[in-house]
Amino acid sequence: MDQNTQQRIDDLVKHHGIVLFMKGNASFPMCGFSGRAIQILKACGVEPAAVTTVNVLEDEAVRQGIKEYSQWPTIPQLYVKGEFVGGSDIMMEMYESGELQQLVAAQA
Repeated sequence: MDQNTQQRIDDLVKHHGIVLFMKGNASFPMCGFSGRAIQILKACGVEPAAVTTVNVLEDEAVRQGIKEYSQWPTIPQLYVKGEFVGGSDIMMEMYESGELQQLVAAQA
């Protein structure tokens, strides 16, 4: 993986409170898991405008690079305050336990 892509991903993750790497965007998710991730964030009271979304379908380097960056094989991927949170399944578990609401409340 080239350093430029890793650097771009690192900058995005570290300079935005909530970053979601997904297929599509908040208004038009292009897969069920990405749509679910957006719905979970909305359910936590996060305004879509507060989320920096990165459409991996528009950039093949980022689509592959994010998997290496996080050591996580699937998309979507949520980052809060520079930390990798997980994909939609982990987001759902954290939402159900109340953990995700606390995590994103500080950023919203």
